[in-house]
Amino acid sequence: MTSSVSTKTMANALRALAMDAVQKAKSGHPGMPMGMADIAVALWKDHLRHNPKNPKWIGRDRFLLSNGHGSMLQYGLLHLAGYDLSIEDIKNFRQLHSKTPGHPEVGVTAGVETSTGPLGQGIANAVGLALAEKMLAAEFNREGFDIIDNYTYAFLGDGCLMEGISHEVCSLAGVWKLNKLIALYDDNGISIDGDVKNWFHDDTRKRFESYGWNVIGPVDGHDVAAVSQAIEEAKKSDKPTLIDCKTIIGFGSPNRQGTSKAHGEALGEDEITITRKAIGWDYGPFEIPSEVYEAWDARAKGEVEESAWTNLYAKYKEAYPELASELERRLSGQLPADWDDVCFNALLKAVEEEKTVASRKASQMALNALASHLPELVGGSADLTGSNLTNWNGVEALRANNMLGRHINYGVREFGMGAIMNGIALYGGFIPFGATFLTFSDYEKNAMRMAALMKLRTIFVYTHDSIGLGEDGPTHQPIEQLASLRLIPNMDVWRPCDTVETIVAWEAAIEREDGPSSLIFSRQSLPFMEREETNADEIAKGGYILEEAPAGKGAAEVVLLATGSEVSLAAEARKILTAENVQCRLVSMPSTTVFDRQSDSYKEEVLGKDLPIVAMEAASTGLWWKYVKGKGTVIGIDSFGESAPAKELFKMYGFTVDNVVDTIKKTLQKGKN
Repeated sequence: MTSSVSTKTMANALRALAMDAVQKAKSGHPGMPMGMADIAVALWKDHLRHNPKNPKWIGRDRFLLSNGHGSMLQYGLLHLAGYDLSIEDIKNFRQLHSKTPGHPEVGVTAGVETSTGPLGQGIANAVGLALAEKMLAAEFNREGFDIIDNYTYAFLGDGCLMEGISHEVCSLAGVWKLNKLIALYDDNGISIDGDVKNWFHDDTRKRFESYGWNVIGPVDGHDVAAVSQAIEEAKKSDKPTLIDCKTIIGFGSPNRQGTSKAHGEALGEDEITITRKAIGWDYGPFEIPSEVYEAWDARAKGEVEESAWTNLYAKYKEAYPELASELERRLSGQLPADWDDVCFNALLKAVEEEKTVASRKASQMALNALASHLPELVGGSADLTGSNLTNWNGVEALRANNMLGRHINYGVREFGMGAIMNGIALYGGFIPFGATFLTFSDYEKNAMRMAALMKLRTIFVYTHDSIGLGEDGPTHQPIEQLASLRLIPNMDVWRPCDTVETIVAWEAAIEREDGPSSLIFSRQSLPFMEREETNADEIAKGGYILEEAPAGKGAAEVVLLATGSEVSLAAEARKILTAENVQCRLVSMPSTTVFDRQSDSYKEEVLGKDLPIVAMEAASTGLWWKYVKGKGTVIGIDSFGESAPAKELFKMYGFTVDNVVDTIKKTLQKGKN
């Protein structure tokens, strides 16, 4: 950075770009970028280690904008620092297919580490990133070789702190002593509805101190030197740090600063004109003088920093070739060379044992078979380990003093767990999973949505998948949750019927590189399903013919379509119908989302072209009607459950062999009339 351009001028360049881009788009949030511009200068000029020419350099610090509505601050920083983000991209702010969408999106804009906007999830992702850094460092660093060694910096605002998820994740960050996590709080006292003191007067300092954080400030957020000094102090702490930066929203705007009017709408041409004059910015719209670009340009410095790291890594690789090879494999997302053999052996064992167990237990059996061969697998539960069965043989618990542990106790923090897992996945080197009861997926839903949007390899595990959990009653019995998960774009949802399908579901989730998966397991025992041939490739297509009509292919009169615990029920009904010479094909569909991606010819091969279909699932019926297409019916539950033993509930809601047989007969008779 050159000394001829003042930090005030550097900050004003950010303010000007934010004003101009929002005004041109007639949409956006200028207040936060204008208020946090000086904080951004302090961090990016004096502390942030990054290389604009290589945004994916593993040695870089991570920077996240949890208050993602202020995206123009990040876009301005990336543009000025020398990333692949032109002034034309800035001018296209919030326009179709631009590199500058309304909120930051990973994979769209070089230098953006995570997609933010839903408040609180950015700081949650930051906790996950900081945790992943600490875990990977504990595993791979050696004396004199701090290969994994970066800070995670997060900007956040009042909205992030009001969201409950911030409590969940910041509490855990303190427990884990994530000392390389530094959060800079835009303490401006203003939200959309106005002065936050009327609805948010927490003692933020005491709150974070109680979490086990180091708290600095309040400091003047418009004093670059003071903020830089605070960051330097934060780096010395053995705890995560919150720096409270007192700022004025919309700083520099004579008529808007300090008010909610600065938050989420363009300033207007007249106000921009007088703001330019007030801050001493004597340039036109989107005009940045060359000396300001030079002051901001981080490319040369970034190349030097990356070169130093590369030289250190070369020596590390020479000293520890096996560790280096494993680190490279993990960071590339590749699975171990023997992975296919591991999965095959696990499947073979499941077939040989023919165990009748709850699918949650089958899931634990799968973990026991797979996890020891997959060191990148890290998982846990939201205080339900003994119920979700997410621990496995030999696994150690992760603790602040044992970052080599791979089982995480998240406590009762479903939403925080999901968003932290997303952060771990974003960092790389790990495949995270976390579990709770299916009905509590509602708490986790927005983190799941963000995982799907970001195409992350995150695995969400849910047990107690139906009224089969029994006496806990309707508050805990999921009804609509399966359908709601299947409605999330790019989310693969698996509900296996036995140990074999469970192995395949875990394998598919682990191998998937372009999105998350949800694995849904039962509390109650499910019988092992006999198969003439165990074809994992067919099961992996999401739906397959488990039992063909006895008279052979083409003879079926009706298709019994089921998933999860209802597959064995359908199989029992099929036996009775077969004895009565009714030709039934049994189709197991462990994943509707995966099956729907198959070719039309395969789907027709499995479901038939004109056959009536009776679908069954102990959950809401809505999504099953697309398979039935008016020629059959759906046996399901479109009301809340009851508190009673599982057997009584299944009988009450029609999940009995007699009712299934009767429904199929009525369906066939209706087709003849």
